[in-house]
Amino acid sequence: MLANLGLSQCDENVYRAMLHHPRAEVGELAAYLEVDEKAVCQSLDRLIDLSLVRASDAGLRAVRPQAGLMLLLARAEAEVAARQRQIEATRSAIISIAAEFSGHGSADVVTRLEGIEAVRDRLAELVWETEWECCSFSGGGAEAPDTIEAAKPLNQTALRRGVLIRGVYQDSFRNDPATVAYVRWMAKLGGHCRSVPILPMRLVIVDRRTALVPIDPADSRAGALEIYIPGVVTGLVALFEQVWDSGRPFGEAPARDGDGLTDQERHLLKLLAAGHTDESAARKLAVSTRSVQRMMTVLTERLRAVSRFQAGVEATRRGWVA
Repeated sequence: MLANLGLSQCDENVYRAMLHHPRAEVGELAAYLEVDEKAVCQSLDRLIDLSLVRASDAGLRAVRPQAGLMLLLARAEAEVAARQRQIEATRSAIISIAAEFSGHGSADVVTRLEGIEAVRDRLAELVWETEWECCSFSGGGAEAPDTIEAAKPLNQTALRRGVLIRGVYQDSFRNDPATVAYVRWMAKLGGHCRSVPILPMRLVIVDRRTALVPIDPADSRAGALEIYIPGVVTGLVALFEQVWDSGRPFGEAPARDGDGLTDQERHLLKLLAAGHTDESAARKLAVSTRSVQRMMTVLTERLRAVSRFQAGVEATRRGWVA
């Protein structure tokens, strides 16, 4: 219990025994604690060095805990505070070196990060640079296992530092056990996650002043652009907030509107009405083609149509498709 103050378990036991038996000799302490006298003598030497035991005319005596232990605690707290100051100074130096190495100064507004590894390295740096908030879109299909494993320690570190993390996923992620488990793990640590039927792209926004967007929206592993342009970042923040407000928190059942449609079903109807094939609609919704076909079968039956064309006409007549 007192190891942080420099005491071993034997030292603590000897100190406690001396407090309870102030007149006990070394042999008596050894017998009481059921240890050899050499161990008691070694502990007494350490206790003397720590000013927890003092010599008097009557022999060795234990200093009262309120004085001796509280003094040690104050010393330990001072050492921790000094160490924390050193860590903060080191952190500032690291950030300064990282900024110098990254090569973007006040005149630069965009940095190109080639490949998924470069993006992950930059996100690892941003974990320590983030001061209060990180927002993200996680679009496309289910998160790859390596992506989840790479994100876990970063998010855990940020959340422990008090950073607010908000993430928006696509509804299709709810069908992936690994992603659902990851989101639940995030929630336990204080993260906030919602989902929507369709996301415009992948996105990370840090402290509302830096944004990462994919170089190729169709291939997030190709790399990202890190943007510092205030006007662009402000626009991306507004986009995030709009999508966040329309999202459904994980754990809630799919809500249905006045027409009895879920957001995913309504988006599917809009995509098909706009001329998308089952395959392209599936890519937009990040679900399988079979899932799209299954949803359309259910909607066709609800509309009492005999064909998908008739279902489209009826959906338009009812105002399901703007």
